[in-house]
Amino acid sequence: MEQLLKQLFSSQKYIIRLILPLMVILMATSLFSAPALATGVYQIPNLTADTWIVDEGEVISRLNEGQISGTFKDLAKETGKEVRIVTIHRLDYGQTPESFAKGLFTKWFPTPEEQANQSLFVIDTVTNGATIISGDQVKSLLTDSIANSVTEETLGAALRNGNKYNQGLLDASDRLVTVLSGKPDPGPPEEKETIQVEGTFTKAEDTDKNKGNATAWVVGLLIAATVIPMATYYIYQINQPSNQG
Repeated sequence: MEQLLKQLFSSQKYIIRLILPLMVILMATSLFSAPALATGVYQIPNLTADTWIVDEGEVISRLNEGQISGTFKDLAKETGKEVRIVTIHRLDYGQTPESFAKGLFTKWFPTPEEQANQSLFVIDTVTNGATIISGDQVKSLLTDSIANSVTEETLGAALRNGNKYNQGLLDASDRLVTVLSGKPDPGPPEEKETIQVEGTFTKAEDTDKNKGNATAWVVGLLIAATVIPMATYYIYQINQPSNQG
């Protein structure tokens, strides 16, 4: 009987030595893997009649999303020209805003006929890279030079001035609607040079965006600081030879 108990206890120690490190690894992986997830073309929902903005990057307020969607909807009714905005927080490895936009444009509008009156505006919020892809019937109004100016100057001016996505996308959408309505291009807003004389403070938008990642790191470090020493001490104890005769 005593021999059987020793064998059971020995087996239990072996199983615990295997399980404890695995538990620590699984806990750390579950906490830290989520922020690294990337977005691919086929993770974007299929297009519907009411889809004007897909804000995967979570940088547009509900108020502004509704306002921009309304102007795009009116533009479609009046001219037949349609614009969609897609924000992405993290692209798949090796992809650029342009390659992503081309893939999504083809997914949403598979044929040249479906693409003809469409424009797709994609923004990567990690790099602030942006691009506009348009169909053949749109290019006579929204030329490549205007499209580049919208991304680099209209949107870019707001992003260079404190990552003001809401203001930048409002300005960019207004300019796109004006151009696609057949009116003269108003051009980009005047970019004023500002000199910062006070300390650098984190913007509210930046704080909200990074809050989730920071919380995960803090919780993960607290758990690791508690679990790992306990697991190490317990493994050390069960590996010590018995002092009882």
